[in-house]
Amino acid sequence: MKLSELYWHRITPLHLILWPLSVVYGWFLTLKKLCYWLDICPSVTLPVPVVILDSISVDDGGKTPLIIWFVEILFKQGYHPGIITRGNADNPGSPAAVNASSDPGIVGARTVFLAQRCGTICPVWIGDDRVATAQALLEAHPGCDIIISNDGLHDYRLNRDLVIVTVDFSEQSIGNGLVIPAGPLRTHPRSLKTIDFITTSGKNHHQLDTRQWRQTYPVKLINEVAYNVLQPDRRTLISEFKHSKMHIVTDENNAIRMFDLIQTQKLDADLHTFPDNHRYISADLHFPEAEVVLLPEENAVQCRQFAPQTLWAIPNDIWADGALHAALLKKLNNEKHELN
Repeated sequence: MKLSELYWHRITPLHLILWPLSVVYGWFLTLKKLCYWLDICPSVTLPVPVVILDSISVDDGGKTPLIIWFVEILFKQGYHPGIITRGNADNPGSPAAVNASSDPGIVGARTVFLAQRCGTICPVWIGDDRVATAQALLEAHPGCDIIISNDGLHDYRLNRDLVIVTVDFSEQSIGNGLVIPAGPLRTHPRSLKTIDFITTSGKNHHQLDTRQWRQTYPVKLINEVAYNVLQPDRRTLISEFKHSKMHIVTDENNAIRMFDLIQTQKLDADLHTFPDNHRYISADLHFPEAEVVLLPEENAVQCRQFAPQTLWAIPNDIWADGALHAALLKKLNNEKHELN
């Protein structure tokens, strides 16, 4: 567990000191939104619909698999989406395309994964300025008819037509239930009452007040199966590995998820954790005695060129409520007609 996660999973005297800063941060977000609403701060409208898809928490919160699901839905409906992201905050820069061979240390492991999963049907661009990145993507891909931003909940400079927020009720994502800097939440839960679509996963053990939210849609991260990296059509239940000697390799973003998997499936596994945005090499997977080496898909896709026969990946996929599918397409079709 990262230091920030350890800190955000408890309430201490320090949190009581930082809580007023969280309140000030909330006021700042409200004032920022008001300034754009009153046109005090200029905003930019693109010629295509813009969808903001973000998590209530600084944790991914299931945002990445939801984007993949959304892109596939749009493509099947005849849309030509494009994804923009700020990627690795440590390496901001000018707008640039991301592909499967991009360096995760520069653009971020999840951004590379998005390019690997969606790149054949959907361009992925990265940049510090979301407006400039979206404009650059549209210039390079004039057939693109919808932009998906995988963050930017509070960046009102880019006008949005639709906002989707993911809420993962897990301890990892919600933490102590406080807003930055005292906790991991990007915004107070009550502010979600104006959000177009809210997806939820897990049980609300934190008793977050959701009464004022609009209709929510359940989603579920798929953790029951794994596929062989060298033979993707070969799939099996993870529970089948229960009596196998195995090693699980992951980055810090997925460490808690993998630890929970070991506990729930009662696996005989050694867990190996690498830093976020780690570029994997063959030595990272060298376990001669292992019958199975298991990785989250977003890490495993980097290892295809040197993957051993024992390497298996957990798909980064979700199950989503069919009502969400229908409601999203209805909303987008209405927006499309208004633009035309």
